[in-house]
Amino acid sequence: MTTRQTAIAAAEAYFDSGGFLDDLARLVAIPSESQNPEAAPHLIRYLDAAMIPMLTALGFDCETHPNPAGGAPILLAARIEDPALPTVLTYGHGDVIRAQTEQWRDGLTPFAIVEEGERVYGRGTADNKSQHLINLRALAAVLKSRGAFGFNVKVLVEMGEEIGSPGLRAFCEANAHVLAADVLIASDGPRLTPGVPTIFTGSRGGLTFDPLAHFREGAHHSGNFGGLIADPSIVLAHALASITDARGQIGIPEWCPDSLTPRIRELLSDLPPVEAGIRLDPDWGEARLTPAERVFGWNSFAVLAMKSGVPEAPVNAIAGHARATCQLRFVVGTKVEDILPALRRHLDAHGLERVAVIASEGGAFRATRLDPDHPWVRFVAASLARTTGTAPHILPNLAGALPNDCFADVLGLPTVWVPHSYAGCSQHAPNEHILKPLARQALVGMTGLFWDLAEHDIPLVA
Repeated sequence: MTTRQTAIAAAEAYFDSGGFLDDLARLVAIPSESQNPEAAPHLIRYLDAAMIPMLTALGFDCETHPNPAGGAPILLAARIEDPALPTVLTYGHGDVIRAQTEQWRDGLTPFAIVEEGERVYGRGTADNKSQHLINLRALAAVLKSRGAFGFNVKVLVEMGEEIGSPGLRAFCEANAHVLAADVLIASDGPRLTPGVPTIFTGSRGGLTFDPLAHFREGAHHSGNFGGLIADPSIVLAHALASITDARGQIGIPEWCPDSLTPRIRELLSDLPPVEAGIRLDPDWGEARLTPAERVFGWNSFAVLAMKSGVPEAPVNAIAGHARATCQLRFVVGTKVEDILPALRRHLDAHGLERVAVIASEGGAFRATRLDPDHPWVRFVAASLARTTGTAPHILPNLAGALPNDCFADVLGLPTVWVPHSYAGCSQHAPNEHILKPLARQALVGMTGLFWDLAEHDIPLVA
């Protein structure tokens, strides 16, 4: 007789025998850097050589679709056991951030996993290869034990998330009928603390833009022209400084959300501090908010890069232009279409009309948030608590950005994310890694969740 514990035991045996790390090694070995144009063949290879064989072995019908934006294809796989059964859509991205090979410490290399104690290093181990691998192998454990899922599953894998998911929204719009489901259950991002499962129901949005002070062509002698011509670096510095105060508090009213409700504050008040592996600055950000409210319930502004002249070889000259790349991370309750117009009005009001604002070509990730009291959230939380013995942390949204709007807004799905990494994983940086105990617990937890989807009444109607 097969039981829930039979499936969990199969997942544990897969992990403990080394099967998980063997599979992860094969995925990490494919250098699927979407930011590197030369890696385009590897993006296709990830789908053809890794994902399709794995999914076909689980009884999925697989089809790769052209990307509406002209990028890497999008894989859609489906196992429909009975149209009358509920359907789960899950998602993953097989592309990774640039390798940054020279910056990894001695003994590590991006595209081969290296085990050191509880850590497993490699590009994509945390973001996102291990995360969708965990979910697929949890499904495999249920299938092995039951002989069927007991529900329908659709899997969407894209290869451009690290460059803004070009074409994904258009693909979902054009294929909404094919992607129809009852819920999205997927994994990306970090847990709040490594040993406790986390659920988040949406994500902050992100908009990148470049303030530019371009006053003249070429540089001019700082002695002969100092005091006579405007310094674009100084003007740009004043423009940036006008956006926040000295502790990073946003000074543009239109950039402040209206969604930090009493219920969201109550939810965030129960959370422990983020375990990030770095020192957090208690005197940075909105002074009237708690740290959790600042990162999960509010907006934040950051300067990602800035340059004037040639910092590596400065000369005695006033540069002709200065440029910065900036980003606003924002939650629901922020009018996306007014972010840059509000900045323009703000700069003009401060006498900084000469500073241009250039929007990024990729547009914005949109902010999303499912009601954290939604029945699907309660169902997933109860299942994870039953399996792991620990009640999960519930966040209203991820602090980072994801293309969740494609599923929440375009497809109209309740979206529940169960991340399988942690804040100190060096995601998007050298020495990226996962923690083996966390990955094992995540695999077990997802196996229990998928078993429960077949065995219990689930909230098909919100």
